[in-house]
Amino acid sequence: MNRLKVRQELERFFIEDIATADLTSQLLFQPDRLGTGRLFMKEDGVFSGEQIVREGFNLISEQIKVELHVHNGSELTKGETIATISGPVVSILEGERVILNLIQRMSGIATMTSDAVRLLGGSGPKICDTRKTTPGLRMFEKYAVRSGGGVNHRLTLDSGVMIKDNHIAMFGSIENAVQHVRAALGPMTKIEVETESVEQVKAAVEAKADIIMFDNRSPHEIKEMVGLVPEHIATEASGGITLDTLAAYKDCGVQFISLGALTHSARGLDISLELEVD
Repeated sequence: MNRLKVRQELERFFIEDIATADLTSQLLFQPDRLGTGRLFMKEDGVFSGEQIVREGFNLISEQIKVELHVHNGSELTKGETIATISGPVVSILEGERVILNLIQRMSGIATMTSDAVRLLGGSGPKICDTRKTTPGLRMFEKYAVRSGGGVNHRLTLDSGVMIKDNHIAMFGSIENAVQHVRAALGPMTKIEVETESVEQVKAAVEAKADIIMFDNRSPHEIKEMVGLVPEHIATEASGGITLDTLAAYKDCGVQFISLGALTHSARGLDISLELEVD
């Protein structure tokens, strides 16, 4: 993640949470009172958020020292220490909640992604995310997918062209829609077409799409459709696939399987900060 963008977003989150001051901590502790905190896992999982811990506490106060003991993508067990935080108590407590909220969310996504990758046995299709992210948190959530061993689909609407059912309906056919956007695109932007039938797959191939998505199709249907697609066109399975059904798609022949659940349904991991005052 871009360091400047991370700090910009963290600053916004801190302003929302702190407002003018951490009233409780400032009333209880003198500004020069020091302490040491242990950031640790309260359950097993895959950690994501190394940069959040470092940049977050540094943004609150340059007097805070952060010693990270793990890295993004590390598989951790309950009780394992993520980082040691030392510095002014008031400053540590000011940053605690925002940082915990983010790394809990990111680690939950990384853990679910890792589970998905493991279900495919480390081979075959790559696991990727979708744009079904939390507004304002996309950068962090998509980074967490990478921490868990997945890859990112479109980051933003301008990252690539994806022609879906509404676009096709408006232009009358896949061929018309692809031809229209192809005429306006430069050579670096790929075109993906969402398909739901054998006829649409054939039309997308004929239109020279770069990627063909099989939307809400069963593994059996996808196996049939994949056989119609030349090797130079990438393929993706998407729509309603969950961890419970993922294994059935392992051998369907696609290169990518996208799961919206990675970001819209992942449960945050339980992570805590235990602080001792010097």
